[in-house]
Amino acid sequence: MINKRLLIKNLLAHNDESSFYDKKLKINIGNKEGKAKFLKHICALSNSNPNNNSYIVIGVDDQYSHIIGVDFFDDSKIQNLVNAYLSHPPIIQYENIPFPHLGDDKVVGLVTIRPKETQEITSLRKNIWKYYGGNVFFREGSMSMPKVFDIELTDSNSEIVASIEAHSRNNIKYTLDGVFDFMAQRKDYEPKYKVFKEYFVICWSGQKKTLKTQTFYSRVDIALINEQVRLFYSTLDAVEISYDNDSFKIIEYVNLGLNGQNTYYQLEKTTITFGNNAIYSIDSQLLFKPPQYDKKILHHIFNANNALMDRLRQGKSLTASQLNDLKNVPATYLICYFNGFEAALTQLQAAKPLLHKHSDEVYALYKESMRILRKAKYS
Repeated sequence: MINKRLLIKNLLAHNDESSFYDKKLKINIGNKEGKAKFLKHICALSNSNPNNNSYIVIGVDDQYSHIIGVDFFDDSKIQNLVNAYLSHPPIIQYENIPFPHLGDDKVVGLVTIRPKETQEITSLRKNIWKYYGGNVFFREGSMSMPKVFDIELTDSNSEIVASIEAHSRNNIKYTLDGVFDFMAQRKDYEPKYKVFKEYFVICWSGQKKTLKTQTFYSRVDIALINEQVRLFYSTLDAVEISYDNDSFKIIEYVNLGLNGQNTYYQLEKTTITFGNNAIYSIDSQLLFKPPQYDKKILHHIFNANNALMDRLRQGKSLTASQLNDLKNVPATYLICYFNGFEAALTQLQAAKPLLHKHSDEVYALYKESMRILRKAKYS
């Protein structure tokens, strides 16, 4: 089993960007340009590596390869985006890899593009941004370049990629160090661990709270130690955790409502199933059913949000009541959108720079709302 933290170190230490590896400071699939560039790189790496894994490392300074980190990104539906826009899409996996020198809220993103099962060329299925449907991309050194459609797939990287992966294999020292480090770093949040199938080790922690008959955890951190992969991290959500001898289950809840009348809604269930012979699978199921409200009430809230954003845009000061209302803006825009207010999504996206400038707290709430939207949209 590959230790993903060690793999990233080996990629950064021994290889400049190449036909099987790319590094990015960040990606943004929240707009068409960001989606298009991400899809271009996936297409190019897939075509340039038909018989071996290829990688994108995210959160790294491009010039000096310094590990800077990015926000935890738990978009389990990213494969759906690839399937929607690419013909003969590869199987990809996005993982969050913690590094000791980064803060709790920062990780390095690792995208793994699996080798093709067939020799069919990956291409854009339809237009996106400035790229046209039918475009094909390949890697030339560190660049993803368009190519003619009838180019042949070749294999020139399998040996070097196999060597890098072989030097990134896990061992008992890495596993034990990972468990000890997790238990020490999360000692204030009741850290626990469990071994599955005498091989896999999952560590988790969180602040426990009981509502009626349900037990929830907040400030949850869950890691698969064998691969140094952070499976879940959030300071905001309520999470249910359960497990048996074969699987570990996470049900994630979001707290939504109007005028202080909030309810916990199921968002997504993630099941990690462990098999024999050191194999495991992760399955995610969207459970979210958006709350529905009276349209007249939502019109009032939508207009009030717009007026509040206008005050921020004009640089006007906010009262204590308006500052409190500002915290609800991302979630209430989201509720409006789920209730048929298409313009609410445009307003929410336009609010991003204003909320980012205002405070870390409201910007975190904005990112939480966009995360919920991504999960619902790509399902």
